[in-house]
Order: sequence, then C-alpha cells, then structure tokens
Amino acid sequence: MSGCRIEPLQPELFDSFVELIAALAEYEHLDPPDAAARERLYQDAFEQTPPRYRALVALEGRSVCGYCIYLETYSSFLARPTLYVEDIFVHPNWRGQGIGKALMQELARRAQQQGCGRMEWIVLDWNEPAHRFYASLGAERLPQWQLYRMTEETIARLANA
Repeated sequence: MSGCRIEPLQPELFDSFVELIAALAEYEHLDPPDAAARERLYQDAFEQTPPRYRALVALEGRSVCGYCIYLETYSSFLARPTLYVEDIFVHPNWRGQGIGKALMQELARRAQQQGCGRMEWIVLDWNEPAHRFYASLGAERLPQWQLYRMTEETIARLANA
C-alpha cells in the first residue's frame, strides 16, 4: 500500500469526504448529494448521538483518497450484529495501491471488535471490477438474495394508506 493511513472521519475532512461521495455518484451514474443532503450527512455523522453512520477515510498526507461508510444492523438468526458497508470508494487516481483492501481490513477489524457475525454490502450488477475485488478478499456473492427498495415517496404512500 502507499503511505495512506486509515482514520475515522473528522469534521475538518468533511468537504473532501463529500467530494468523494460525489465522485462515487458519478461513477455509479447517480445524482450526487445536494446541499440539503450534505447538511444531513454532516449532522448525522457529527451531531447525532449516537451517529447515524460512521465513516473512515484513507489519507495520503492531507489528501483524502478513499472512504467508507458503515453502520450496524442486526441478524436475528445469528443473534449478533452485522457490519453493513454502505459505501466504499477509492478515487481512481489512487486505485491499485492497496487502499481498498486496507479499508476493508479496517472494517473487518471493527466488525470483530463489535462482535459482528458478518459483514454485508451491495454491489451493482455491472461493476465487475468490484465483484473481482471482493472475490479476491474471500467474499461470497449471494445470488439467491434480491434487494428490494422503497423510496421516500413509496414509504409515505404505505405509511399513509
């Protein structure tokens, strides 16, 4: 790995962190967070107790070159927490240097410390480089599970039905 170090996100790195979220959105052909979403991201990380999510950043000197967002869910079958990885992203200029692996290793250490029975995340079906990367780490693809999603509008429609 390059000279990158992995650290928890701090408020002074937030703008660089959000720039990487926007870069991930571009890569995934999604809209980046707007100003209101950026404010919620800040509040949810630094002003909520406990925080709604946690984030790690990969730093090369003072440059943020990668990040991950994670949170804890719960498995009723294992009766243990699951470390859920919402995002993991390394800026294209920094790829191939072991930074993604270092982020995943730090997530695995945190999962162990928190007594998690597993780690889970979602990968877009077309993202073959990500599929190969996770397979190289020993992760198992679960083809029998299908992701379902309700948006804010469908949640409201169901809640008010």
